[in-house]
Amino acid sequence: MMRYSEEGETLKDNTKCATIRANLKMCLLQSDCCKIYKRTPRECLRSKDKNVPDECYALHKTFFDCKHSIIDGRRRFRGPKGGY
Repeated sequence: MMRYSEEGETLKDNTKCATIRANLKMCLLQSDCCKIYKRTPRECLRSKDKNVPDECYALHKTFFDCKHSIIDGRRRFRGPKGGY
């Protein structure tokens, strides 16, 4: 998995899914959908734009699973899904 962070950079947000969220955000911001067509990351995801890489959609699914595992009582004790 590609990481979208600089060397020595840390996140202010230390919640369980913060790293996945930051990677998703950077992936979307670096896509042609946001750069060239000047859309917001949310618009790019919702419109299923072909200029958004498949990796961003995979990160979106991983982020959803991570957030879902926090509130799902069955998975709460196993920890969040997704790679950190």
